[in-house]
Amino acid sequence: MKIPFEELKAEFLRVLLKQNFEPQKAEQCAAIFAENSRDGVYTHGLNRFPTFVDYIKQGLIDSYAQPTLEKTFGLIEQWNGNLAPGMLNARFCTERAVALAKEHGMGCVAIRNTNHWMRGGTYGWQAAEAGCIGIHFTNTIALVPPWGGIDPRLGNNPLVIAVPRAEGHIVLDMAMSQYSMGKLMQYQGNNEELPLPGGYDEAGELSTDPGAIIRSKRLLPVGFWKGSGLALMLDLLVTILSQGKSTARITESTVESGVGQVFICIKDPDKETTSRLTEQILEFTKTSRPDTEGGIIAYPGENTLRTRIRNLKEGIPVREDIWNKVRAM
Repeated sequence: MKIPFEELKAEFLRVLLKQNFEPQKAEQCAAIFAENSRDGVYTHGLNRFPTFVDYIKQGLIDSYAQPTLEKTFGLIEQWNGNLAPGMLNARFCTERAVALAKEHGMGCVAIRNTNHWMRGGTYGWQAAEAGCIGIHFTNTIALVPPWGGIDPRLGNNPLVIAVPRAEGHIVLDMAMSQYSMGKLMQYQGNNEELPLPGGYDEAGELSTDPGAIIRSKRLLPVGFWKGSGLALMLDLLVTILSQGKSTARITESTVESGVGQVFICIKDPDKETTSRLTEQILEFTKTSRPDTEGGIIAYPGENTLRTRIRNLKEGIPVREDIWNKVRAM
């Protein structure tokens, strides 16, 4: 089943207005959810929307709240998100980081007491569109066991790195597990096996069964112990820079709310030189021989652009059960 972009966005907007969102905020949130599905990140588009609405009803998200500045020193600002919608806080923080970068060459904005930002790549694209390099990361509820452990004690702590490029921005958006929890749930909902092992089953064996991994709560860190270490360091950086909750404190409440995030933007020092060096790196990377006949070597964000063009032309694939659930709201 496929839905036109504008119809998807309009449905999100209708539901949010019904939840007493201010019209401007409802429009911004609806656009972000629709754009996430448009770009192929269905786990943080339509699929995540019912959870977002449920969090509003539970009072975990305050649609009327605004972020407030708590401290500023040099190129760094600390903000309190006041449990406002996470994507609006993240968009605002990216704007602030860009403004600081344009003034000082670099800017760092840390926010505590905010909510899930949905697709982290959204704010990488935003920074790149403003002509800045973007480095953003967040902490989350515990979803990944530390290397050598069984129980989840690390957040999936997505990391976003974006580099502006006239021919198509380069945007890496990655979780700290081989597959994010949302991606596991997507495979499970579609009754599909994972292409590669994504965690352990309840017997402690590597598995491609998304349901078994979700039940065991043993997601596989990217790079094994390296991903485990990186997840820990990102939690440290977010917690220290924002002076907010760590993954340990977020996990105590059993629902993911009150997280912290960091947004770093760097002004491009020389666009002409940067463009030349960027193309040099991409061109060399693409000279690798594909491992399958007809295969292509893609840079981070390249497949996103292809998916965006296809979905705008052909319509956005949706799970019919979730689409009907949203329409019934």
